[in-house]
Amino acid sequence: MLRLLTPLLLVGLLAPAHALDQPEAATTRTAKQGSLTAPAKRFAVTAANPLAVDAGVEILKAGGSAIDATIAVQAVLGLVEPQSSGIAGGAFLMHWDGRQVQSLDGRETAPAAATPEMFLKPDGKPLPMREAILSGLSTGTPGVLAMLAEGHRQHGKLPWARLFEPAIRLAEQGFAISPRLFELMSGEPALRNDAQAAAYFFDASGTPKPVGTVLKNPAYAAVLRGVAKQGPKGFYEGAVAQDIVRRVKAQARPGLLTEADLAAYKPAVRPPLCNDWRSYRICGFGPPTSGHLTLMQILGILDTQPAAVAAKGITADWMHAYAESAKLAFADRAQYIGDPAFVTAPGGDWQNLLSPAYLKQRGALIAPKAMGVAAAGQPADVKQAFAPQAEQLEYGTSQVSVVDAEGHAVAMTTSVESAFGNRVMSDGGTGLAGGFMLNNQLTDFSLNPLGADGKPVANRVEAGKRPRSSMAPTLVFDKDGKLLMVAGSPGGPVIIHYVAKAITGALAWGLPAQQAVDLPNFGHFNSGQLIVERGALTAEQLADLRARGQQVTETDLTSGLQVLLKTKEGWTGGADPRREGIVRGE
Repeated sequence: MLRLLTPLLLVGLLAPAHALDQPEAATTRTAKQGSLTAPAKRFAVTAANPLAVDAGVEILKAGGSAIDATIAVQAVLGLVEPQSSGIAGGAFLMHWDGRQVQSLDGRETAPAAATPEMFLKPDGKPLPMREAILSGLSTGTPGVLAMLAEGHRQHGKLPWARLFEPAIRLAEQGFAISPRLFELMSGEPALRNDAQAAAYFFDASGTPKPVGTVLKNPAYAAVLRGVAKQGPKGFYEGAVAQDIVRRVKAQARPGLLTEADLAAYKPAVRPPLCNDWRSYRICGFGPPTSGHLTLMQILGILDTQPAAVAAKGITADWMHAYAESAKLAFADRAQYIGDPAFVTAPGGDWQNLLSPAYLKQRGALIAPKAMGVAAAGQPADVKQAFAPQAEQLEYGTSQVSVVDAEGHAVAMTTSVESAFGNRVMSDGGTGLAGGFMLNNQLTDFSLNPLGADGKPVANRVEAGKRPRSSMAPTLVFDKDGKLLMVAGSPGGPVIIHYVAKAITGALAWGLPAQQAVDLPNFGHFNSGQLIVERGALTAEQLADLRARGQQVTETDLTSGLQVLLKTKEGWTGGADPRREGIVRGE
């Protein structure tokens, strides 16, 4: 295994974070009670809620595989962190079986009746984002359960039904409302408009149930019992499917999802994208997510800048080079990336976006002064003429990272998109209290199917299509091909920057996993603003960047990184202090 560089403490840069003023961001930095106190020798798991981590540990102790533990973790996350992910959402999963890397795509799909114009108003303009989210139109065909079932078929060790026992037990016995769940449900008035959700999250007077309230969810328990007994059919067919469709179509702006869409859903097994970076091999997910391609473009372009390569921490030189690299990468993201079943890669191969010659060419555009909005490059012959997509806000999401006793691993990023999805709760047709939140993943498509030049946008809505994502579940290997790092984060398009930060901190600057996660957040989306976490940079650094032409905005960036990092002593971990996750193992 590669020796990591001597750990560096970036004095003055580890400033406290605060709640970001957006739907899926809340909770200040939290103490990590119960995190690893010593490297894990056998297995390790990290996720966004301690109860979910406990479920994963329970399954791993029982002899379960990394996939088994991930299923148990997801089932509990859907109960205790319903704002971020759930059984009516989607996910991207990277799996390592000790010999090969596999990518499982459980991304939602657009209904068969979907059209490119479905989010347009009568005047031809797109709906405001919040109106689109809070409608039946935003709900796509969920994919996470079908994907996890495929993963279990290939890599599971324990019986499928066993994996749902922790979540069923918690749903029936109840769990204490956490500070983060309380903060988010208190700040989302639309939950009160859905009778099922309102009765679950609020008391009779409409007041949010306080932190510590024991919340039971009999509907969710009943639905999981059906899934445990029948497999995915217990969700995609029958009463659960009927109830999902009924609620989607009952909205003021009805959705297009049908029972036939649910019954027809199939997860996709895709070839992973693996790329060399310095002395490491980084493997991630290709389209329909933009996560790996954009992440590796940023890291690759950044490495063409000598000042950035020489930096051993966040300096003004490094941040300027990073911002410019991100502009160039996000320009290509907006121009080219979409569902590969509908969008052809430049030159027929997504790796053309990462060729060393192309990255060097893009890096040559970086100057001492900030460029304006970057234009997309042309890495190869382009068969389809697309317009760039305007940047849209994305929220939601959760990260699960697991290594089992055999050294097999999972990095899964999972989501209902916005906080609490489209704010509609289904009881699965049980007639019981509680249930699960429906996704609003279709608003990850471009709401406007055409660009300003009248050309179609690659990521426009089409029937059966999977919307572009920013999710970046990542596996990193050392020069000998041994698994070194399992990582990922929630955060919409900022996911790409969060994961880039963690990789850079741990592997380029030699920081322990937790310190790499704790590093201040930042990002650029090629839309004018360089955003940096409040308190992350000194006044001198901010002045330096602004003198170079960077439009710097200090804000609150609530990442949710969950990282496992192998050392000589065993597996170490980093759980993001900006959320409630922990790392556990033995």
